[in-house]
Parts: sequence; C-alpha cells; structure tokens
Amino acid sequence: MSRRPDTYPRADEAVRQARPVEEAAPHPSFRLAFNDPEFLLRPEMRGVRLMLELMKPDRLQDEAGIGSTVVVFGSARIAGPEAVAAIARDGGDAARAERQLVWYEEARRFARLVTEAGQGAGRCELVVVTGGGPGIMEAGNRGATEAGGKTIGLSIVLPREQVPNRWITPELSFQFHYFGIRKMQFLMRAKALAVFPGGFGTMDELFETLTLVQTRKIRRLPILLFHRAFWDRVVRFEVLAEEGLIDHADLDLIRFVETAEEGAEAIRAFYGGELLGAEEEPPPV
Repeated sequence: MSRRPDTYPRADEAVRQARPVEEAAPHPSFRLAFNDPEFLLRPEMRGVRLMLELMKPDRLQDEAGIGSTVVVFGSARIAGPEAVAAIARDGGDAARAERQLVWYEEARRFARLVTEAGQGAGRCELVVVTGGGPGIMEAGNRGATEAGGKTIGLSIVLPREQVPNRWITPELSFQFHYFGIRKMQFLMRAKALAVFPGGFGTMDELFETLTLVQTRKIRRLPILLFHRAFWDRVVRFEVLAEEGLIDHADLDLIRFVETAEEGAEAIRAFYGGELLGAEEEPPPV
C-alpha cells in the first residue's frame, strides 16, 4: 500500500531521537506522550485506547485488502470432531455431542462455500470473521482456511484465557479489551451474519445486530439463524410481535436456514444473485 509523502518525521524516528535525552531525564513526565505506556494506561486515557482499538484492526485489514466479510457467530463450547470421540469415550452426553458436531460441520462447510465464492482471482470479499476462539468460531475459520482463503479472528481478553484458534490467518488475528469496539469491528465490513447455536455472548451479538438494523443504524443485511429447532426452543420471536413489542415486519429481518448451501444461497438471493462486488461500500456503523 502506497503512503503519501509526509514532511513530518515518523513517530518511530522521534522515539529514537528522544531516547537518549529521556533516559537522562529525572521524571517520566518528560517522555513523549505516545511512547509512555504508563500514561496511556491511565483511566483518563480510555477514549484514546478505544480509538486505538478501533483503528488498529481496521488499518491492518485495509492493508490486507479485505473488502467485505461474512460474520460467523456461535458458541465456543460446541464440540468439534476431535472432541466428540473423547466425549463418547469418557461417558459424556454422546447425543448432545453428536448434535453439536452437526452444527460445527455445517459452520465449517458454510465458511468454505462463502470463501470459495468471495476470494480468488485478486478478490478478497466475503472474508469469514469469527470471535477467534474454539467451537463454532474455530469451525468458521477452519472452513475458510481449508478453502485457501484469508480469515479473521477477533479475540477478546477474558478471565479465562482464550487462545486464538490455529485456523486464523496470522496477520488477521486481533485481540480486544473492549466488547463494544469488538462488536463494532464485526459489523464494519459485514455483508451477512451467520448465527449458529450459542449462549449469552452469541445472543448479545445477535440482538445488538438486530437492534442496529431495526433502528437503521446500519444497512440491512442477511441475518441467518442456522438450525431452527434450536432457535424455536430458545427464543420465541413471534411472541414479541404478537405482544406488539416489535413490528411483524421485524420478523423478516431474520431467516432460518439448515444447511451451508441454503445459507450461501440466501446471501446470494439477498444481493440479487451476485455475491458482492468489491466496488460496493460496506455498511456504515
């Protein structure tokens, strides 16, 4: 990526020039502000940290040529193929493990399909982005990598360490502190959401997106809920409409799908038969 000429010295050059003098200075107050970690970590600097957390992944995705994304949400606790055999061997709930394996494999196949549709021949569209962890997130990144494409992980610092799964493109693996900025990053380039069964985090991500679309804070996009039997047990969307808490038209914001092929076709149909040109602008957030 070319950069415009700049008459000012680069920040790293300034740091090198200032280092000998700063080392001789009697107090940290003399450090360059942007090179003072203790200052940047102060509570009063939260706004600056929020901005940095927004800008770093955005700039690096631009540099990697990422045009548009497909977001895959779902539980980190869902068993993948390597775990199912162990669950059965150890006397766990084999039926639940097998059910979760179906969800995992469908997410994996869906990610493979959209990656094959959006990447290649100089295009970098429909890049699968997940929360970077295990379970459904791993399945999404895995399917995209197996298809030979780039894929993004947006991890977050949690009380229990969450190590990024090994299927994320290394230069597109990011870590966040702020949930709000992370959720904003999910949607900045999104052309579709694929939501698989999940817990509180998945529900939070789904309902925030539905709210943003409902209130027209972002443009409408396909919101695909995979495996209707799960969603019908967990959320009674139609009750919200029956009670007048949402409009009946709001029910059209979601689409239930069962298979990877059905999900990919729903995205294709939403965009009039074309799976996204690079010239399209991403939805504003």
